[in-house]
Order: sequence, then structure tokens, then C-alpha cells
Amino acid sequence: MTQTDQTAVTVLVIDDERDIRDGCERFLSRLGCSVTKAPDGVAGLEAMEKNPADIVLLDLKMPGMDGLEVLKNLRQLHPQALVIVITGYATVETAIEAMKLGAYDFLPKPFQPDHLRLTVGRAMERLRLTRETERLERERQQTLADLAGEQSRLRTVIRALPMGVLVTQPDGRVVLHNPTFCQMAGLEPNSPSGQDITHYLSEPKVHELARRASRQRQGNGEDPPAVEFVTGQGRNLLAQATPVLGDGGDSLGAVLVFIDVTPYRMLDQLRQEFVAKVSHELRSPLSTILLQLTLLVGEEGAAPIQGHRHLLVRARERTQGLISFVRDLLDLSRLENGGGISAEPVEVSLEKVLTSVSEALSDQARNRKIELSLEVPEEPLPVLRADPVGLESVFTNLAANAINYSPDGGKVKLRAWSVGDALKVAVSDEGFGIEPDKIGLIFDKFYRVKNEKTRYVTGTGLGLPIVKSVVEGLGGAVEVASELGKGSTFTVTLPTKPA
Repeated sequence: MTQTDQTAVTVLVIDDERDIRDGCERFLSRLGCSVTKAPDGVAGLEAMEKNPADIVLLDLKMPGMDGLEVLKNLRQLHPQALVIVITGYATVETAIEAMKLGAYDFLPKPFQPDHLRLTVGRAMERLRLTRETERLERERQQTLADLAGEQSRLRTVIRALPMGVLVTQPDGRVVLHNPTFCQMAGLEPNSPSGQDITHYLSEPKVHELARRASRQRQGNGEDPPAVEFVTGQGRNLLAQATPVLGDGGDSLGAVLVFIDVTPYRMLDQLRQEFVAKVSHELRSPLSTILLQLTLLVGEEGAAPIQGHRHLLVRARERTQGLISFVRDLLDLSRLENGGGISAEPVEVSLEKVLTSVSEALSDQARNRKIELSLEVPEEPLPVLRADPVGLESVFTNLAANAINYSPDGGKVKLRAWSVGDALKVAVSDEGFGIEPDKIGLIFDKFYRVKNEKTRYVTGTGLGLPIVKSVVEGLGGAVEVASELGKGSTFTVTLPTKPA
């Protein structure tokens, strides 16, 4: 968009998080937008009544009136506004419902300025194209049949639309489509129009949707009918059909809009896999604990005897594992929602954190006859400003992994040193090592290295994702060097002067 177009765009940010409202205002103001803010849905609707905005950034999860209710009101009172819903991973189904209710686009939390720029930029381009289309329409009224002769001109108008567009006549012949639709349908970018709709899409539900819209003689005031289907390329598309009516109310054809909802379905699948994984991780230890307690209690409810102490010890270990698993889930959830594991950053002594971690894991290492050592320079290391609980979680996870993936009698070493304006900590072991093609996967949630040597190692696969999130949140980085059969070294770099 030109600078003149940008200054003409007004944006309303409705979000209950002040940081998001202020951040959006700062960034969008630099794009030339006029930005207003509202902390909740009621205030947002009031702001739209006083000064209607062209683009609305709407959070779905807010106290009081939620985002879906606000969206319904906006579609009724201000249908011209482009609504971009802000959603987290836990609101996939709600986001899909929002798109069906007429939302223009979505922005997943947490988002970076580049994501905001791309999403709002598409909406600003859509506004420019819409205004240009309205100007062209005022200059020259034309029927749907005339659109075929103006196809090259209209193609430039609709090329930037993020959804596919298909226009049909009452007999089902396609008179116009855009490149986005061709991409969604797996067609060549310059596929000519003029064929029956069955030539472009093989989905019967879409054919019936177009025919039903073409038979409609007047608007009924309801939302456009929609169907969802899967293309031959495995894409999930949502199709909406709207009749094109002439001056006398007769149908001239139908406009079909296609929205790619594949990311929503993938997230929904991830959610289902997450539930299945959590269920498995909880069911197995709970079943073991139940069996062990049943053996201890017996039919008559007799008190446990000394010979059964190992069952109590095993039940305790399983319970501690469950507590650790739940703690990892909570930590990961807080990190992905933009929060930290603990409180505000404070001045932290890295030597004290590493000493605490080493002492806490000494019994575990001793039981496995593993030599656990800590090496720090004689000169005190610079003080870090960080979350102490988060730092302890990072090095506890790395050291515990080093112990778990080492054979009995091995060595695990923690070493810290300073380099310029950064502190480095290396956690090394002489364990099983990681295959080169698996190193890129170890920071994925729930991923665990599995082979003949590690199949007896228990864990949740959440430790390393937490390590990566905490370290990157402090402006640092994690590097991995590993060799099969010789061990691994995880090196954490933390800036002493974070931005």
C-alpha cells in the first residue's frame, strides 16, 4: 500500500493483555495506521460505535464478553470491518468457528512483529483492493457475464486475497477464478475458465453448494452456507457460497470462497495426540502404583512388612515421576503462553545454581556409580539477571538427562566459564550419544531418543523443550555435540547483558 493508503487505515485492538495492546499500537503506528485500543469486548463495541475501524484485532479469550460474541456483534453492526482473531493453540476449534462466522484472518499467539506485519498487511491490501473494486463498480455497473470480459483486470484485484475465489453462472460454468483457488485445487496457476465446475473440483458437496446458491432468488439474511472437504493434495478447505443477484432479485450465479483450514486440522490432530500421550504417561505409572499398593495391603488390609519395602520405594519413585511430569507440563504451558516459570528476574549467581543442581543429583548419580563433577573458575563469574528457578530447571534437566543416558560407572561433568559478555555452561557425559539425524528432533515436545540402549530410560520428553524455551527467553542459545557410543555435550550460552 502507498503511504496515503496507510494513513487512511484505522485499526482497533481488543485484547485484555495490556502488553499486546501497547505492542500492537507501537508497531502499527509505524505502518501509518491510526490505532485505538480496548481492554474488553464491551469497550471494543463502544469504540466501534464512536469511531468505526477498518481492521479489528480481536482476542478470542477475554473475561466477560468473549471474542466470539464480540465477533457476532461486529458482523451485524459493522460488516465492512475486517476482523483478525488472535488465538492460542488451545483455541483451535474456537478459531475455526470464528472463521466460519466471518473473521478475515487469524494470528496465533505468541506472535512476532513480522507475523503481525504480514497479517495486517494482507488486511490493508484487502482494504485497498476493496476500495478500488467499489470505485470501479461505481464507474461502471456491469452484469456477472461482463466479468468474463474483464477477467484480466479483476485478476489483479483479487490476486492478493488470502482465500480462493470461484464465480459460476447458474448452469455451473465457471466464469472467473483467482490464482489462490488454483493453488488450493492443485491446478496450473493460469488455468483458463469457461469449463463446468466439475472440471476444476471433483467434490460433489461443492457442486451442490454452487447449484443451491445459484437457485436462490433473494438473500435470506442468514450466513452463507458452507461445506468442508479434503482435496486430492490432502488440504482441508472450507467453501462458502453466496448468490449473485441482479436488480430484479434473479440469481446471476454464485460466488464461492475457499479458506484453507489445514493448519487448524493439523493443530487439532496435535491436540488429540497430546491428549493420548498424556493419558498414556499417566495411566502406566498409576497402574503400577495401584498394583504395588494392592500387594502391600492384601485381602485383609494387613500393614506392610519390611520385606515389601522395595515396593514402597518403587511406588514412591513412580509418584515422584508423575509429579515431575505434571510440573513439566505446567512449566511448558506457562512458557508457551509468554510467561516464565517463576517470578521476575533477579541477580543470580551461576556458581550457586550449579552447586545446588550438583548436590540435588548427587544421590541419583551415586546410586548409578556415576562420577558427577562441577568445574568453575577460581575468579567469580559475572552475575546474571534471570529467573533462578528457570535457570535451575535448565541445568537440572540437562544434568539429569546426562545421568539417565549414561551407563553405570560413567562420568558426568558440569563446567562453567565466561566469554566476553556471555556465560557458558557445558554439561558433558560419556553416555550412549545421539544419532546425527535425531539431533534436530530432541527439542520437540515429547520426543525421546529410543534405541536398544535407551529403551529402559523413563521420561516425558518435555525437559529439553523447557530448556530451549527458558534459555531463548533469556536471550541465550543451546548447542548440542554428540557422538554415538562416546557421549554428548550440551552447551548453554547466556548473555550477562541481555537486551
